[in-house]
Amino acid sequence: MIFRNSDASRRSWSDTFKVYLETATLRMLLLGFSAGLPLMLVLGTLSFWLREAGIDRSTIGYLSWVGLAYAFKWMWAPLVDRMPIPLLTRWMGRRRSWLLLSQLAIMAGLVGMAMNDPHLALQPVVWCALMVAFGSATQDISLDAFRIESADTDRQAALAASYQTGYRLAMIWAGAGVLWIAARAEITGSGSYQPGAWRVAYLVMAASMLVGVITVLFSAEPARRILPPAKNVAAWLDDVLIGPFREFIVRYRWQALLILALIATYRISDVVMGIMANPFYVDMGYSKDEVAAVTKIFGIIMTLVGAFIGGALSMRFGMMRILALGAILSSASNLLFVWLAGHGHDVQALVLVISADNLASGIASAAFIAYLSSLTNISYSATQYALFSSMMLLLPKFIAGYSGAYVDSFGYASFFTGTALLGLPVIVLLWFAARTAPKTAATTTQDS
Repeated sequence: MIFRNSDASRRSWSDTFKVYLETATLRMLLLGFSAGLPLMLVLGTLSFWLREAGIDRSTIGYLSWVGLAYAFKWMWAPLVDRMPIPLLTRWMGRRRSWLLLSQLAIMAGLVGMAMNDPHLALQPVVWCALMVAFGSATQDISLDAFRIESADTDRQAALAASYQTGYRLAMIWAGAGVLWIAARAEITGSGSYQPGAWRVAYLVMAASMLVGVITVLFSAEPARRILPPAKNVAAWLDDVLIGPFREFIVRYRWQALLILALIATYRISDVVMGIMANPFYVDMGYSKDEVAAVTKIFGIIMTLVGAFIGGALSMRFGMMRILALGAILSSASNLLFVWLAGHGHDVQALVLVISADNLASGIASAAFIAYLSSLTNISYSATQYALFSSMMLLLPKFIAGYSGAYVDSFGYASFFTGTALLGLPVIVLLWFAARTAPKTAATTTQDS
């Protein structure tokens, strides 16, 4: 089938950029904010709070396993895609009902976290964080479907860009904003740890989820996609779970094992190191305002710059070369934290380290997303990409759970050195992957 884009070529630049002012695009900006908010609050920011509350690093490391909810979201994605919610789905539609339910779960979890002090009782905070993580993962599933069904193909790129912008803005608000609010809510002379300040900050974050709730309530349900009923449970499982795996293995044969090993380990240096980053800042004596300004605002901006550079370099020099460059830079930048651990409290040194680390992370992420996209078959694009992205986090998140215990036993310098060394097998896998050069998924699709 030959695709003609004569309408797109006749469209003026003015008309092209007007797509960002359309209702569907602006809606996705707000929903992207709603999607990006919970992630930092149950991972990065929470670890800062826990360390300030006196929770030991080993426990903080184990609690990072809360983030495994994002790695397993593909398991209940078929239910979100097909199962109606009693009464709510009839009133709002399938997509909006699941979005609203997940957002309310996130808000309830954040309020629960705010009303508990981990210094006095850690378990309630953990259960509430789990509620936030599962609600957030479910919101991601629903929102991906909502976005895809909300506009035609030529507007999907604009919707995705708007979504990512809202997502990154939320990460700044949930990272820098919550630290800034907690710092402002502290009472002078009342000690370094004040649970009341964190209570205020997390309640503000819970209220911030109203951005997504209100957007869902005032949005229209996308055109309903009629799903063919499965003949039986076995047929349904085969279509939803087994089919995408089988197609991938048949297409790549023995190379599938190499590719899966690469996917499972590519981001291991960044993910394992990241769990101990905030406890490290607390132990090094950095204030909430310093961490907010340098790591949460400036750091995210540098990540976006790195992603832009990575995307441009991938188009210019090829995806596999930049994939290798990103792996080398991500591992090497962790060694800068070894230097920082021995350097002591120095904001300028922190800016230098964060700049290099986040720039490397952005380059690696851009190349890796392109690589994952190239592996998917268009017939199973959503399912295969979800499986790949989940696999990307599973092993690193599991190993990261032991990061606190490692730091307690060997110190920060040894830990950061170890995370850099974790990247060496990735470089070897990339060398083999580049030499084998398997065919892309595009060659397997059929004309229609």
